[in-house]
Amino acid sequence: MMNVRAIKNEDDYDWALTEIEQYFDQEPELGTPESDRFMVLSDLISAYEAKHWPVEAPDPIATVTAVMETIGYKQTDLAALLGSRSRASEILNRKRSLTTEMVWSLYKEWKIPAELLVRPYHLVK
Repeated sequence: MMNVRAIKNEDDYDWALTEIEQYFDQEPELGTPESDRFMVLSDLISAYEAKHWPVEAPDPIATVTAVMETIGYKQTDLAALLGSRSRASEILNRKRSLTTEMVWSLYKEWKIPAELLVRPYHLVK
């Protein structure tokens, strides 16, 4: 038996984290019982975390801002992509919604997944 159990509460979760920790220092060889145990523990931990601490995707403007910070783009880069400085400013300040054309440009040029850009978000009045 693999000595694995369901994760039903925080104690079970802590147990699973302790059990999986040993595999971080020395990764088990694929195809071994240890590798199978590692994968089962990983799946159980992931499922428990997704159920108890779901992480929502950021809204479209937070996504654009994060991409800009990660890649090192500035507002002028966004302005060049969207066609004007004022439009980029309005988008980043949540005074204007992204249009379909803007979403397409961000997807095509900056490789931002479209599904992250088409979510509803609040504008500043």
